[in-house]
Amino acid sequence: MDHKSIASQVRDLRTAFDLLDRNRDGRVTANELQFMLKNLGINVRDEIINDLIREASHSGNGLINEAEFLQWVGRIQALRDEQHQQQQQEENASKPDELDDVTQDLIAAFRVFDRDGNGFITRDELQTAMEMIGEPLTETQLTQLLAIADLDQDGRIDYEEFTKLLL
Repeated sequence: MDHKSIASQVRDLRTAFDLLDRNRDGRVTANELQFMLKNLGINVRDEIINDLIREASHSGNGLINEAEFLQWVGRIQALRDEQHQQQQQEENASKPDELDDVTQDLIAAFRVFDRDGNGFITRDELQTAMEMIGEPLTETQLTQLLAIADLDQDGRIDYEEFTKLLL
């Protein structure tokens, strides 16, 4: 599946954590998570975000530190792998509406980034979109984010890579 080393994956997750942690206090709040999702065009009800944070936060204080974030993402990836296996087994089963909603949200978010509509997000489009949503990136952050998302290393992000980055 993914040929990246564990160390490389952890480094990528730490970069993602840093992007979510807007005030750089080493913890992600429900507001920070909601802000990033809304800016990506993904609308999730506040109570779902609060439940996710509560589940991930071992201290129960409504904040997620980096270690909790890494564990949480690991559990999500394990669940996603399980779902993927189930979906392959039930290939002919109809998809639930919720999955279609998520797909539509992801397509809408992708279109926000894909300014010229050619099906790819370039480095410039990524930089412009991040500035538009109030998350300007340094050249280093931009390079790191592209390295995380651009799985086939063609210098741009296609829809499949985009969804893997967010799911």
